[in-house]
Amino acid sequence: MASEDEGPKVRPPENVNITVLRARNLRGSKGDNLNSLVRVEYNNQSLGESPKVESTAEYAAEYNYNARFECTFDDPLTLDEIAYKPVMVTVIEVLPKEKKQKEEKTLLLGQSTVDLLPLLRGENRYKSTLVVHPLPGSPLETAPPDQAKVELDVVVFVNEPLLSEEQLKEVNLLTVSVETLYSPPEAWNPTGAPFIYNVTLPVPITADRETTVVATNGIIKAGTDKDLPSRQKKWCVPGNAQGGAIYIPDSFVPTTNFDEEDGDFTSKEDREFRNEAEMEKTRVTWNIERRCFMDPAAVQSFQNKIAQTRVWPVEIMRTPVPTATKGKGKSEDETPIFYHGVAYVNLAPLLYPGVKKIRGAYKVMAFSDHEVFEKTKRKGGLAEEAIRVATAMNRNASPFAKGGKAPKEEKGGKEKEKDAAKKQPSSMLKPTSDAGSETDVTPPQNLEGMQYVEAKSYLMLEITLQRPLVPKRPPEVLAKRVAELIPPRPLFARRTNGAERAVEDFHSQVASVGNLVLEEFRSLFADQLIQGDLPSGSEPSDERRRKLLYELNTSGKYFAFKEQLKHSVVKIVREKYLKTTTFTDKEELHTFLSELNVFLIDQMHVGLGKVLSLEDETPVPPPLTDSAQLKHFAREAEVNENFEVASKYYQERIARNRNDGDHWFDYGTFCMLINDISKAEECFKETVSINQSHVNGLLLYGIVCAMEERNSVAETFFEMATNVEPNCTLAWTLLGLFYDGIENDIQAEFAFLEANKRNVANAAAKVKSAMPEETEKENVVEGGDAEPEREKVVKTPATPSESGKSHRSGKDKPGSVASAHKKKLSVSSKSAPDGGTRKQSAQSNRPTSQPAEGSQQGTPFEEEIPPREPTPVPETSIFMIAVDFLLEVKAMNFCERALAHELLSPTGGPSAAYYVALARLKLQKKELEEANDNLQEALVLNHQDPDAWAITGHLRYLEGDIGEAKSCYERTLSFVADAREMHSIYLRLASIYLQENKFEDAKNTFLLACKKSPSCVSWLGVGIACYRLGELGEAEDALSEANILNNTDSEVWGYLSLVCLKTNRQLEAEQAYKYALKVGLQDEGLLGEIHEIQEAVGFGNPQF
Repeated sequence: MASEDEGPKVRPPENVNITVLRARNLRGSKGDNLNSLVRVEYNNQSLGESPKVESTAEYAAEYNYNARFECTFDDPLTLDEIAYKPVMVTVIEVLPKEKKQKEEKTLLLGQSTVDLLPLLRGENRYKSTLVVHPLPGSPLETAPPDQAKVELDVVVFVNEPLLSEEQLKEVNLLTVSVETLYSPPEAWNPTGAPFIYNVTLPVPITADRETTVVATNGIIKAGTDKDLPSRQKKWCVPGNAQGGAIYIPDSFVPTTNFDEEDGDFTSKEDREFRNEAEMEKTRVTWNIERRCFMDPAAVQSFQNKIAQTRVWPVEIMRTPVPTATKGKGKSEDETPIFYHGVAYVNLAPLLYPGVKKIRGAYKVMAFSDHEVFEKTKRKGGLAEEAIRVATAMNRNASPFAKGGKAPKEEKGGKEKEKDAAKKQPSSMLKPTSDAGSETDVTPPQNLEGMQYVEAKSYLMLEITLQRPLVPKRPPEVLAKRVAELIPPRPLFARRTNGAERAVEDFHSQVASVGNLVLEEFRSLFADQLIQGDLPSGSEPSDERRRKLLYELNTSGKYFAFKEQLKHSVVKIVREKYLKTTTFTDKEELHTFLSELNVFLIDQMHVGLGKVLSLEDETPVPPPLTDSAQLKHFAREAEVNENFEVASKYYQERIARNRNDGDHWFDYGTFCMLINDISKAEECFKETVSINQSHVNGLLLYGIVCAMEERNSVAETFFEMATNVEPNCTLAWTLLGLFYDGIENDIQAEFAFLEANKRNVANAAAKVKSAMPEETEKENVVEGGDAEPEREKVVKTPATPSESGKSHRSGKDKPGSVASAHKKKLSVSSKSAPDGGTRKQSAQSNRPTSQPAEGSQQGTPFEEEIPPREPTPVPETSIFMIAVDFLLEVKAMNFCERALAHELLSPTGGPSAAYYVALARLKLQKKELEEANDNLQEALVLNHQDPDAWAITGHLRYLEGDIGEAKSCYERTLSFVADAREMHSIYLRLASIYLQENKFEDAKNTFLLACKKSPSCVSWLGVGIACYRLGELGEAEDALSEANILNNTDSEVWGYLSLVCLKTNRQLEAEQAYKYALKVGLQDEGLLGEIHEIQEAVGFGNPQF
C-alpha cells in the first residue's frame, strides 16, 4: 500500500464516444432505396458495426450508432495517437439475400475520417458533417457531378475533457508537414521500378523519450505531371482508408513566396534554380501531416535541444517494395536502405518570440553518423527504426495494393533492382578502403547520398506549433508594464474637489463685488478724483467710508452685494465644513459662526490680494532664442568642453517647456557624456513619462538599465520600442545588441534578422520613390545605372562629441566576439541583398504559360519574365546605423558592441567608416593614441574621407599640435563633400588663425560659421577679428549679435568695453566693463589690455 501511495496518481481511463447520427443522399447498387450499416474503426481496430437501416432518396439513413474506445493517461503515446490517428467510418450496403444464400452479401460504398484533434484542445463535445468518399467499385463512383454528395453526421464527445485548463496552458502540439523533395538524384526514374520513399525525424513526447515520426509512400512524379493548385494534406497513418478518405478534411498545403520562407535556397541566385526544379524536374511528393502531442516536460526538452544544437535531423531514404517470400527467417532488419540522406533543419526560429511556424526548402546532404553527431549531438540515425514503422504501416494498409498507385513494371527491371539490393544492402556500410586497418579509422562514405548534394536536392517542410515556445508579450501588456515602471504624466491638470471649487468661487465673487464697490467709490467722488484734490488723512478717509456705506445702504446695493456672496458662502459651508442640517445647540452654532467668519475674512483678503497683485506684474519679454538654437549652443559648448555652459543651456530649454520630452532626452544624453548616469536615468524617465511612445527615450532608458544590470526592465523597454515603431531598424538592432550582451544568442539572431528586413525595406522604399525620376531620364535601369540610386540613401546623422568626458563603458567579454561572428554568419543568409529581391521571385515562381511537353531545353517561361528591377542594397548596415546613434547619445558600451558586430559581419568589415566611428568612440573615451591609429587606418582605406581628416584635426588640436591641426582642417574644407560636423571645424580653425594673427582669415572663417549656424562664440570670433583689424564698427555689430544670443558671456562684454574705449564712449565703456566683471571675466590677458587702454584714455574704470 505504501508503494502505491508514493507514485503519482494516474487519472482513470476516459471513454471517447463516437456517435454516427445519419447519412444523407445515399445511393446503392440498385438505386436510392437500400439497406446500409456503418462500421467504426480506430487504430486498426474495429469498434463495432451498427444495425442495418433502410433509407430512401427522401429519408436519410438514421443510424444513431454509438461506438467508443478507452483513452488511458498512463502513457503519453495514447494522447499522441489521438492527435494523428483518425476514426474511420465505413458505409456498407447490405444486399438482399438470394435463394440458397446463407449470409447476406455486403458492398463497401464509401469512407469518412473523423478528426479527434478538438479533444486535445479542451473540447468535450463537437459535431462534424463529413463527406463520404466513394471506394473503388462503389456505385457512388459513377454518380454525376451535379448530384448532391453523400454526407455523414458524426458527434464526438467525452464526459470530461481529456486535458484540464491548466494542462492546456502547458502542453503543446507540434505539426510536421512533409511536402515534396525537389531535384532528386538523376538516377531516380518515375517510370522505373517502384520504391518506397520515406522521411523520418525524432520528436520528444516526454522529457527522456522520443517518438519516430515517419512519412512513407512518397509518390515520384515527372516534371510534366503538374500538381493541382490546391494540394490537400494526407493522414500520416490512414489505416484502412482508401481513395479520398486518406486526406485530412480542410487541410491544404499553403502557397508562400520566397521572401516568407525559412531554410536554404532563399537567395537571389537560387530563384532560377528553384523555379526550374519545381516546374520541370522530377520530384517526390508526400503532402503528409503528422501531429505530435507534447507534454510540458517534452516541450521543455524540445526547447532545450533546439537551444543547444539549433539544427534538427530529418532523414530521407529509399527502400525497395517488400515482397512476400516463401522462405522463413526473413526479418525486417534486412530491408536494404538506398540513398540515405539528411536535411539539417534550423529550428532556432521557433525560439524567436511569438514564432509558431517555420516553412522552407532545406537542402539534403549525404547521411554521415559523424556529421550528424557533430551537428545534432545524436548518435546514429533513425533509418532502421523508420523502416520498421513504415513496414508496419504498409502491412496494415498498403496503397500499392488498395489504391493501385504502383505502376506495373517490366519483370526484368524489378529483378534487376532486387539483385542490386541484395548485392549492396546499404551504401552506408561501404567503406572507403578495403584495408581492415582503415575501416576502423575512416568513416564509410555515403556515395549514393552524395548524389543529393550533386543534384542540389531540397525538401519542403513545414513545422508548426499550437503555441509559441517563447511567447511574445503583446503591446498592451508592454505598455502597461512601462506605465507601471514610469507612470505617464497626466495630459490635463487635475480637477479640484468640491471644497476647493467652493473656495475658488468665493474668491471670484469677492473680486467681482470688490470691482463693483470700486466703481461706486469712483462715481461718488468723481469730481475730486478728476481734480486730484482728494484729501488724505484718517479723518477724511473715515468720512469717505461713512459716505460710501450710507450710499450703498440707501440705494439697496449693499443687500444686492450680500446676496451675490451668499451662494458662494453656502457652498463653503456645505462642501468644506459639511454642514447640511440645522444646529440644535446654540453654543455650537455661535462657535461655528465665529470660525466661519474668521475663515471668510481670511479668504476675502486672499481673493482681493489676487486681484490687486495682477496690476503689479510686469510682462515677461519673449526670449530671443528658440529651442533649436539653445540646443546648438549646448552642443557647441560640449565640443569646447565647457560643460557648465552646456548644462545651463540644456536646463534653460527644460525651464522654458517642461512638457517637451525631447528637451529632457537631450539633457539626459549630456549627462551620459559627463558620466552622471543617475541624472541621465531621471531625464529619460521624464521623457517616457511625458511621452510613452518616445522611441529614443525608451531605448536610452533601456540602455541605462542594461548598464546597471537590470536586464528584465531593460528588455521591457527595448521591446516596447519595437512595438511603438515596428519598422524602426535602430530599435531592432539595439534589442539584438542587448540580447547579445546577456548571451541570449537566439533572441539576438531574431532581432538582427528583423533589423535587416527593415533596413532592406527602407532601401527598397527609397529606390522605389526615386524610380519615377530615373525613368523620365532613362527607359531602362540596369546594372551600373542602379548605383546612383543606391548613393541616394542618406546616412543617419550623428553629432560628433569627440572631446567629451568618458563614462563607464562595459567591455565585451572575450567570448562575445566569437558569438557575434556566429550570429552574423546566420544573419547573412537573410541579409540585405537576399531579402530585397524576394518580392520579385513571388511572381516568377508562378508561371502562367503551359510548359511544352517533351521539351527539356530550358525554362519554357523565361521569355515572359519582365526585366528585374535593381536589387535595393542599403548603403549603411544595421550596426553602423546603431553606431551613429550611440555615438550621438554617448552610449559607449553599446557602441563598442555594435562596432564589434560590424567588424565581424560578412557585409561589413574594417571599412573607412568603421575606423572613423571607432576613432570617434576613442576620442569620447580620451584614448588619443588608439584614436590616432584608427584614423590612420581610415585614411589608408579612403584618403579623401572628410570625416577622417576632420577628426584627425580635432585630435591634433587636443594634443596641442596647432600646425598639424590647421593643415587637417584646411584639407577638410578643400573637399567637395562636407564633413559630418562643420561648425566645430570652422570655430577651431578660426581660433588657430587668431592665435597666428591671421585676422582676415579668422574673420572670414568665423563668418562661414555664422552663415551656417550662428552662435555667440562665432559672432564673438568675428568681433575679435574685426577689432584686431581696426574695423571697430563691424566689431561692435558682431559683438552686439553675440550679446543678443548670450548676454552672460564675459568676453563679449570685455571686448565691447574695448570698442567703447577706442570710440571714446565713457558711459558705455564703464557699463560694459562693469558687466564683464559681474559675469566673471577671468581672462588675464584681456583684463590687462582693458586696463592699459583705460589708463591711456583716462576713463572706463569707475574704481579710479
